[in-house]
Amino acid sequence: MHVCGFSHVAVSWLEFQTHHSGRITAWKPSRWRNANGIRAEVKFVKPDEAKKLVTEEGYAVVDVRDRTQFERARIKSCYHVPLFIENKDNDIGTIVLRTVHNNFSGLFFGLPFTKPNPEFTESVKNQFSAGSKLLLVCQEGLRSAAAANKLEKAGFENIACITSGLQSVPPGTFDSEGKTELQDAGKAGLVTVQGKISAVLGTVLICAFLFITFFPDQAEKLLELAPTS
Repeated sequence: MHVCGFSHVAVSWLEFQTHHSGRITAWKPSRWRNANGIRAEVKFVKPDEAKKLVTEEGYAVVDVRDRTQFERARIKSCYHVPLFIENKDNDIGTIVLRTVHNNFSGLFFGLPFTKPNPEFTESVKNQFSAGSKLLLVCQEGLRSAAAANKLEKAGFENIACITSGLQSVPPGTFDSEGKTELQDAGKAGLVTVQGKISAVLGTVLICAFLFITFFPDQAEKLLELAPTS
């Protein structure tokens, strides 16, 4: 569907591997067709256009970010249906990947180790009809695009996304709640430590982690030599 005055494109989808587990999709301009003809278009809009969709067109905001980013900052009265959920699986492969993730992405960027939410589409369908107007939001724009792909395939006809995610939303655009601004909800971990302290501390921790990982015997001997209180 077309909303007069709003910039939008139809989308098709590319699949690529994430550093978490599973896959995520990205979009490129094109049209989709199925047996019934051209499918509904997914609108990609700027923050001010997104605000008008909500206030003037009656779009409901569906936040598809993980729980940690959602709790840091969110649009008031939005619905939270995460596209990815925390991966707590305990098979050996997952444990290894989770350990590596937590010592890098988790430590420096505050990102949880996640996997695709198998109940995402059903959770949305339980709360909205196929004709509902939905504004999907995430932090950078990729997850909302992937979520739009899933919902479009499930029959939803009126979907919009903020082109570059909440990181592009100026303060005050939406009424929000949480301990930070919407655009800063993706910032956590050691990257929030400012200046040279961040660079030095990050370098030291990375070197220490690599030393312990590849030279565990030597690391254990050094720890034995360290003074104890």
